[in-house]
Amino acid sequence: MKAVLCKAYGPASSLVLEETTDPVAKKNDVIIDIHAAGVNFPDTLIIEGKYQVKPPFPFSPGGEAAGVVSAVGENVKHLKPGDRVMALTGFGSFAEKVAADAGRVLPMPDDMDYVTAAGFSMTYGTSMHALKQRANLQPGETLLVLGASGGVGLAAVEIGKAMGARVIAAASSDDKLEIARQAGADELINYADGELKEKVKALTKGQGADVIYDPVGGDLFDQSLRCINWNGRLLVVGFASGRIPEMPANLPLLKGAAVVGVFWGAFAARQPQDNLANFQQLFAWHTEGKLKPLVSQTYELNQYEDALAMLTSRKAVGKVVIKTR
Repeated sequence: MKAVLCKAYGPASSLVLEETTDPVAKKNDVIIDIHAAGVNFPDTLIIEGKYQVKPPFPFSPGGEAAGVVSAVGENVKHLKPGDRVMALTGFGSFAEKVAADAGRVLPMPDDMDYVTAAGFSMTYGTSMHALKQRANLQPGETLLVLGASGGVGLAAVEIGKAMGARVIAAASSDDKLEIARQAGADELINYADGELKEKVKALTKGQGADVIYDPVGGDLFDQSLRCINWNGRLLVVGFASGRIPEMPANLPLLKGAAVVGVFWGAFAARQPQDNLANFQQLFAWHTEGKLKPLVSQTYELNQYEDALAMLTSRKAVGKVVIKTR
């Protein structure tokens, strides 16, 4: 099979596309013939050794995939060859085949295509876990979503609306905010001028947001601590800005607020039944038309460098997907 391989830590330009051996299913694995693979910010980190997961060399990046099961391990009973599936692989999906733990593989909904499914798991899984288990978002609360035009941000906008929240979408340009508006955001904030705090206060009558969803970090995290409501929850999702912020501990104290970490991959592994229930709800919302995943760009497997560059340059709107078939 063909696979994009990382043989030493470095930028996307150091990756190679080569023929390599097909994966073999262990007892609890399924082999997936990949049709499409989602491209996510952790993929840009894992190849540089900056992610918490460090696979042995050589490895293929790519944390999620959609395709068809071609083989199953002896312990796998709920999946069979020929099943259309979506999988959270962690790595290995920038390839024509991947071996995935069967516990992290879900049958695809009948009304979902491979490209959509390849970009669904990580963004919607992360945002659902963040807003449900970590924030306990309630109907009528105000949700502020930073980076609202990116993959997880758009998912958070849609899920927040489905959960009954008032959603304020924040992004760095008016074009990006238009994407968030089309996804259902109630209010829009362009934070390119550095005045996020002031604009949030103006939209909330000085109270601040009840829940803040932050996949960006850096200066925006700093401002978020200063525009959160009493008893608010600030969700630490990621650091797309490149700077991991530090927090003056007096700020959450003064607001009775909580700063809450979101690590969906660990949640899915530790609480698989809760994760399954989350996806059952997500699939139902998708069928009802409440979730409309946006895949803005697709690439072929040999265009992996361009696909990853969309994430590192922060130009991606919605999801970026690599098609392998």
